Amino acid sequence: MTPTTTSQAHAHRHHFRFHLPHRHLTSVFGNDCFALKAEAFARFFGTPVFLVVQTLVVAIWIALNATGCTHFDIYPFILLNLAFSLQSAYAAPLILLAQTRQADRDKAHAEADAQHREDLATAAEQRQLLAAQETAKLLELMRQNTELTELVKDLSQRIEKLTYDMHCQLIKAS
Repeated sequence: MTPTTTSQAHAHRHHFRFHLPHRHLTSVFGNDCFALKAEAFARFFGTPVFLVVQTLVVAIWIALNATGCTHFDIYPFILLNLAFSLQSAYAAPLILLAQTRQADRDKAHAEADAQHREDLATAAEQRQLLAAQETAKLLELMRQNTELTELVKDLSQRIEKLTYDMHCQLIKAS
């Protein structure tokens, strides 16, 4: 097996080989600590846990300020509005960036999957071609076998006739 054949055999066994050129897209924001935390934060925004926790924090905030237990943000809750504005100022770009990169990642995976399907189709065509060639060889071998069998039959009949003729000649001579 040549080195090229060995690497091709290895490539055929590695079912994610078409995804390798797109590995840089696996992390939406990159691979450093900040990028991983930013991605986790962006993904956390749409979870039920985030919505429940935010609802509880807002309810407690309003309850504490509306009942007079504390006066750090009295009605109309300007500080709460500021917190929501700040949250949306960071959340929106993170979510949009995550969606854009996810779309890029999905496109790259779709292209890799299409390449994989194309490779499978090509391999299937090659197998069909090889099967057709092998079938043709088998048919040729069967034809040759039939010819040889007929030749052996003819030769056997001739030997039998010659043996019979010699037997008749020997009996006449004795």
